[in-house]
Amino acid sequence: MSDQDDRIPEYTAADALNDALVQAGVSYIFLNSGTDYPAIIESWAKSEALGRSKPEIIISPHETVAISAAQGFAQVTGRPQAVFVHVDVGTQNLGGALHNAYRCRTPVFILAGLSPYTIEGEQKGSRSAFIQFIQNAEDQAGIVRGYTKMNCELKSGKNTQQMVYRALQIADSEPKGPVYIMATREALAEEGRESNARLDLWSPIAPLGLDGESVNLLADALAHAQNPLIITSYLGRNPEAVSELVDLCERLAIRVVEANPVYMNFPTDHPLHCGNTAQPLLKDADLILVIDCDLPWMPASAKLREDCRVFYLDIDPLKESIPVWYIPSERFMKADSCTALRQLNTCFAPKATSLDEALVVERYDRAERQLATRLEQRTAARQQQPQITAEYLSACVQEVIDEDTLLLCEAITSTNAIIKQIPRSKPGTFFDSGGSSLGWFGGAAIGMKLADPKKDVVALVSDGVYIFSCPTAVYWMARRYQTPFLTVIYNNQGWNAPRVATKGQHPDGYAVKANSFWSSFDPPARLDLVAEAAGGAFARTVEAPEDLLPALQEGRAAVKAGRPAVINVLLPPV
Repeated sequence: MSDQDDRIPEYTAADALNDALVQAGVSYIFLNSGTDYPAIIESWAKSEALGRSKPEIIISPHETVAISAAQGFAQVTGRPQAVFVHVDVGTQNLGGALHNAYRCRTPVFILAGLSPYTIEGEQKGSRSAFIQFIQNAEDQAGIVRGYTKMNCELKSGKNTQQMVYRALQIADSEPKGPVYIMATREALAEEGRESNARLDLWSPIAPLGLDGESVNLLADALAHAQNPLIITSYLGRNPEAVSELVDLCERLAIRVVEANPVYMNFPTDHPLHCGNTAQPLLKDADLILVIDCDLPWMPASAKLREDCRVFYLDIDPLKESIPVWYIPSERFMKADSCTALRQLNTCFAPKATSLDEALVVERYDRAERQLATRLEQRTAARQQQPQITAEYLSACVQEVIDEDTLLLCEAITSTNAIIKQIPRSKPGTFFDSGGSSLGWFGGAAIGMKLADPKKDVVALVSDGVYIFSCPTAVYWMARRYQTPFLTVIYNNQGWNAPRVATKGQHPDGYAVKANSFWSSFDPPARLDLVAEAAGGAFARTVEAPEDLLPALQEGRAAVKAGRPAVINVLLPPV
């Protein structure tokens, strides 16, 4: 054995980074690397050679898919995962997917390389390629500063681990979100140090509850309201909060609206669930409690009663990252929704607060009658038509999934049909991106499958969304890492959203008269074949209603056999 083989391996900052992520419970690193990663790659190889732990490395051919996968994993588990990208250009390629993670309040740890700061070999890691000069951005962190909770640079191997723990603590504290860390090749290659830190001293902030005055005010207002309404969007990010909300609503017979739902917040087949649009209900409500919702109604068209009392309960009630925002509210309360609902439910325990029980019964009876009407409308809408409609497609999807299926919804203008036709009653079984950058579903489905391999994952998406998702990367990853899922494309052969928006703003305009919106994807592409080529997916395009259910069943069978599947369903063109 040579003298070199007898030496104790050098412990670098890259080693310290790896060990810190392992100790903090990070299971996966979604990697899109470049010339800034030699120290990290060497550290991983060293870990494998020496039998040391490291997170599982998931090669991600596109950064959008990488961060969407980390977001999806965190949406299911609540645990942040790591995304490693390449200097300024890799950071830019995070693009809108970073917006989604930020708006969804999802914890993600992002590491990006920085161009080396030495150019003549003065230090290990000095510049060695032309691209390292042109990737030397003036303010690389500025690319993502508006979409992250923390931006900093690792400058020393001596405190690398403390910086990692600090970043994860910030990412995982409410309101949760992405953090962005940068490191040069020189910093990653220098001598590192194990901090031997107690991780319980780096815990996220404990959940906030309501102050006593707010609890009493809100409980009293709810107890005396004649026609109360609750509006929420992402309360279900904590599944325990759902049961607390159900308990409160059933005790007081309060109707619930899920406005632009990001999670399953309230059982959609419950009598007190009143759909996804609050606008028609506002004129009758004398009290509105908004819980975990960025926009409960459109201010320009909202018509509230003059005597309506509004209360805003949210982990981020001021929406500080949205400069132009205002919803009139009697009180804005910063609190964890699950904790706050437990406090309120204590107030409404038997005999704790006097209620008009007859009024509660009358409200519940009315809700049950309205549910019967909605069920009749749902049944009528799902009848087979000469062409496949979004409603009929959704009804067929309902036939091939179960209540435990993880359902990802990114179908844009077909979303209402999906929500109406596919009721979700179990917390943690419905997900949206939380933002407005399209293409989240592909990476998110992979992340969710990694988080819970036994669960079935089904993504319902529009054709535009499918294209934005970087499908070649998505389905290659699904095959490589054995994370099969079913994708159903609601293919209306164009961009329907700008068409609808234009018609709304200019109902009698030139575009409407000419039926010209520059949004058609004619001729339609065989989008399913992209997945077949990239990931060996089961691929099928469906045009006839009678072929739809058999195709979905074949797709589900393929997924259960270990293959991803894409069913490209042609709807009437926009």
